[in-house]
Amino acid sequence: MLSIWGKSPASAHKRYVVRTMAFMGGYVAVQIATITRAFDGIQGTPTAWVLAAVVTAPVIGQLWATLALMNDSDEFMRALTAKQFILATFFTMAIATLWGFGESFAGAPHIPLWVIYPLFWACFGVVAPFVRSTK
Repeated sequence: MLSIWGKSPASAHKRYVVRTMAFMGGYVAVQIATITRAFDGIQGTPTAWVLAAVVTAPVIGQLWATLALMNDSDEFMRALTAKQFILATFFTMAIATLWGFGESFAGAPHIPLWVIYPLFWACFGVVAPFVRSTK
């Protein structure tokens, strides 16, 4: 039986799932604390930047987990995931730029910048099933 920490493609995906769940578990915990108003006393203060960094850290960790998945995978999966990642980034930037100009020129409602992260993963989810070749 292969170890979860081995170098097989299946173990790379297992490590990715474990890392993603760990990072997103921390993210969810901070968001729940925010929703339950645990941090209301610091909003608008310089200390709120610490909260912003704490909430951002798991997002950075999850992106690292994705890059680590690419690094730990075989050449085909690395190239396939990289292509999916690049196309998702392309569509995310295109949508964000369109919306930004819509805010500037067409009176579109403002959307906070943190929405780009879930937008990226939505784009990744839409793109991934259609990318089956590394060419």
